Formats: sequence, C-alpha cells, structure tokens
Amino acid sequence: MILHGYFRSSAAWRIRIVLALKGIEAEQVSHHLRLGEQRSERFLALNPQGLVPALETDDGTVLTQSLAIIEYLDAIQPQPPMVPADPVKAARVRAFALAIACDIHPLQNLRILKKVSALAGDDKAGPRWAGEVIADGLAALEIMAAKEPGPFCFGDAPTLADVCLVPQLGNARRFGVDVDAFPRLLAAEAACLALDAFASAAPDKQPDAE
Repeated sequence: MILHGYFRSSAAWRIRIVLALKGIEAEQVSHHLRLGEQRSERFLALNPQGLVPALETDDGTVLTQSLAIIEYLDAIQPQPPMVPADPVKAARVRAFALAIACDIHPLQNLRILKKVSALAGDDKAGPRWAGEVIADGLAALEIMAAKEPGPFCFGDAPTLADVCLVPQLGNARRFGVDVDAFPRLLAAEAACLALDAFASAAPDKQPDAE
C-alpha cells in the first residue's frame, strides 16, 4: 500500500494511526501542502479533489477521504475494530468522529483559512476564526465524552473517536486553543499517546517532518 499524505495533515494522521493499530504496512509519499504539491497534475490524477490523504491499495485502487479509508482498513483487517459492534455505541462513536471530520476540521483547512483572511483583509483573521471554531467544537466533544467510560473516549480501547480526536487536539494547540479547558479529552489523549501506534503516527515522527 502507498499512503499519500503530509506530516501535518490531521486527516493523513488519522490513517497513520489506524495503519499502526492494525499492523498494516504502507509506504508514505509526501505532498507538501503549503507548496501546493497536492494540486499537481500527477496527484490530481489520483484524487481529483486535490486533498490528502489518498491510499493506493496493493492492486492499484485509489481510495480517498480519511473516514472512508478507515472503513476500508477496518473491513480488510477487523482487529482491533475502530467502531463498536453495539449499534448504539457505534452511532455515538461515529457521531463524535464526524463532529471532528465534518464540522471542525474542514474549517481549518488551508484553503479556507486563506479565503477567510482574504475576505477580511487580515492575514490573521483565518487562523483566529479557526481557533474559535475549534474551541467551540471541543467544548461540545468534552460534554459528549464526559458521559462515557474511559480511559479512551468510549471505553477501554481506542476507537474511531480517538483516532480523530488526537490529531484535532494537535491542531488545536497549533491554533493557540487552550486545551486545558477539556480535561476529559486530554485524559483520552493521554491514554492514546501511551500506545506506540499513536505515538509513532505523530507529525514530528514522520520522514517529511519540518
């Protein structure tokens, strides 16, 4: 397999975590987002959206969108499962993950930040707004996770929720969000980072880290 990503991409970070948890090896190919390499003709042939991650399977099939890729990895290697078997618990885990992947993360995408800053005529407007969005989103997630047993977001094993949370907390810090306001989320993060699969997937551990 080949994982097309970028060390700082939180969506690619999710895939690295799941690959490590499941013991699946993949070659990493970096596309520097700030240099626009994801908009190259070659990469657009893989993913017309011009976004990372993209996963090339052993037979040359190309998969995109991090949660769809994770669902695929869960299907080909069911252990450990990323979503609980119980339908209610599964729905709660997915809701938590989707709150990050669909509601919080897209608004801190580089192209969105540039657009907001351009519209405001202020280079700092985009990042400042993104920080506010992240803080609001994490506040809601803190309440959602507070109702669940630990040490992870939803019990005694990491799930899709944790896979999405850890990169999002990393991004929150980059945007200057006070994450100390979310002790339940930080406890889940600490449980995750005690595992080699999460620790080894961190941006600063990647070959293209800057």
